[in-house]
Amino acid sequence: MPGITLLERGWLSSNNILLHGGGEGALLIDAGHVVHAPQTVALVQHALQGEALRALVNTHLHSDHCGGNASLQRHFGCTLHMPPGDWAAVQAWDEDRLSYRATGQRCEPFKPDGCVHPGDTLRVGGRAWQALAAPGHDPHSLIFFDDRDGIVITADALWERGFGIVFPELDGAAAFDEVADTLDLIESLGARWALPGHGAAFQDIPQSLGLARQRLAAFRADPARHARHALKALISFHVMEVGQEALPDLLRWLVAAPLYTTVWQRIGRPGGSLAACGEALVAELCAAGVLQRHKGEEGGEIVSA
Repeated sequence: MPGITLLERGWLSSNNILLHGGGEGALLIDAGHVVHAPQTVALVQHALQGEALRALVNTHLHSDHCGGNASLQRHFGCTLHMPPGDWAAVQAWDEDRLSYRATGQRCEPFKPDGCVHPGDTLRVGGRAWQALAAPGHDPHSLIFFDDRDGIVITADALWERGFGIVFPELDGAAAFDEVADTLDLIESLGARWALPGHGAAFQDIPQSLGLARQRLAAFRADPARHARHALKALISFHVMEVGQEALPDLLRWLVAAPLYTTVWQRIGRPGGSLAACGEALVAELCAAGVLQRHKGEEGGEIVSA
């Protein structure tokens, strides 16, 4: 797409979407994970091809979308803008309210310059991107829509084959209805292209919405299924973050992160202890080919497949 560079990453780091502005400077959507921050800086530098980066905007503040904020600010001197819902928590750098302590995840502190509110417009490269509230995966998440060319930046509200964990549900808040409303919003836009937070750009948005709604219906019918899916996804994310970890250390991390105890209790305390439940989930992830266990003492080393 002219004027847009999609830097497709993996699952530890979100995609980075560079909106070129020519002489006015480019705007970057999302910053990836702190572990990948040097790589993110290098990728963005190459994609700019000498153009200035004037601004960085976060769709939401999960660690895979904002972990590179500080590095990008230092390197490019760009301004940083975020959704307003977490502004006070960021100013105080409250890792409890920002969920990093609860999930046992890492994020380098950063200082935003301002907020992007639902209804605001980002103007860059001749396009006008409307910011739209997209709660569900995160209560404060934004998506961005370019009406001229029918392009929607969906963050983790819609992927080609699903959507992100519904984090408010893990804390006991009802949010599946918000996911449904956000999917309806995306459908109403009539976009021709979707640029997601993870995975490749895609055009068959109706098919992706259908798959997302099927998944949502399954989670609504069995919330424990969503909780187990979330636990496995977050374990996989942690292993990607640390590279590899001895099984006992992985289980200690799981037990120490408050959110996982809450989720385990909510789904009926399977296994009799969170550590036993975690070990069973790791075994399932290994059987599915998501993780691998290298033989060794005390349960071996766990790595991403």
